[in-house]
Amino acid sequence: MLIAIDVGNTQMVMGLFSDDELVDSWRLSTVRERTADEYRLFLAGLLRQDGYRLEDVDGIALSSVVPTAKQAMIEVAEDLSDGPLVVVGPGVRTGLPINIDNPREVGADRVVNSVAAAAKHGTPVVVVDFGTATNMDVVDGSGAYVGGVIAPGLEVSQSALIDATAALRRVDLVAPRAPIGKNTVEAIQAGLLYGHAGLVDGIVDRILGEMGGAPAVVATGGLASTIVPHCRTVDRVDETLTLDGLRMIYEMNLEE
Repeated sequence: MLIAIDVGNTQMVMGLFSDDELVDSWRLSTVRERTADEYRLFLAGLLRQDGYRLEDVDGIALSSVVPTAKQAMIEVAEDLSDGPLVVVGPGVRTGLPINIDNPREVGADRVVNSVAAAAKHGTPVVVVDFGTATNMDVVDGSGAYVGGVIAPGLEVSQSALIDATAALRRVDLVAPRAPIGKNTVEAIQAGLLYGHAGLVDGIVDRILGEMGGAPAVVATGGLASTIVPHCRTVDRVDETLTLDGLRMIYEMNLEE
């Protein structure tokens, strides 16, 4: 079996594959101060708790945008499995030409998502990843990564609003009864959810205008199911996109 791990700024996602089938997955908080020993005990216990044996793990694929967690997870991966470890980054085969000013600037998660989106949904394609940041990544009709957009994520926007005001408080990220809020909580919810949906639609409209044609627009990330129902430009949600991309890149690098 293959363990695929993506470490984001706020959350990490781990999936367990049997061949091409995702048999289980977990979404966990990213704790930057957690040591390799703590990660090792935590992840091994999680697998055993759900009935999986460590000796059945024959490979690990890892992507991370958190340097401290990345190094800790590399140490953990080497203990969890004797099989190959593929860490997404410069020098790793992805099959994705990166046509931007400095290809090394592209985050591993954005590369992974783009690889999976092109394979699963065809090209051209736009990926909208709702995480700590809301990233939009573009793969053109030739299958090359040609750039993207980075915007503050929904929870970051809420934190900035609450931190900068004296009387406003954190709210549940659910849709209010109507766009015109009848109380402070609903007013904040309307501003956050509909404002973020409008941000996504406005930027995607500009991307589509620059690209021409009708590329697929695919959403993923922990907040996708919260925001996408209020977006008009997003075609579909693919909750396993990142894990599938890690599996694909892992397999590409075993072919060498």
